[in-house]
Amino acid sequence: MDLLDRLLVHDEWATAHLLAFSRDLTDDQLDREFDIGHRTLRRTYEHIIFITDFWTRVMTGSPITPPTTGRTIPELEVEHPRVYATFASFARQIRDEGRLGDLFTDHHGEQMSFEGAILHLILHSDEHRTEAVHILHRLDVGDVPEVDHGLWDFVVRGKFNGYES
Repeated sequence: MDLLDRLLVHDEWATAHLLAFSRDLTDDQLDREFDIGHRTLRRTYEHIIFITDFWTRVMTGSPITPPTTGRTIPELEVEHPRVYATFASFARQIRDEGRLGDLFTDHHGEQMSFEGAILHLILHSDEHRTEAVHILHRLDVGDVPEVDHGLWDFVVRGKFNGYES
């Protein structure tokens, strides 16, 4: 597995893992406002998924679709792998074609490299997952999962039994 594949597989897993953990939360918990990020857990998850779709569409020159709000966790659990598969497939295609350093025009009309946008998107999602973990701790919902890359490395190598890969 090369570095891009590691980043993509971890990124998809980490968001899916948090969504699965949040499946039994109430609407009150999902929509409780906090003084961080997108203010609620639901909006944070929706933003992670929307922005993945948004940047994929920008990089591929596809029409941008507006964000959908108020979705349930099961709906987000369906949407996330669909959106992420499109992004990951495009990122791997660009890598395999040797075009990571090529430029495209972003949503501000500026030139950006594919590698810069792909890395930006992965790091952006990681930042928002950190906010989601913080919100989950503040909701006091029990054993909030760790989803950082270091832990994930143990999980995929079967060295950590607390999580499934």
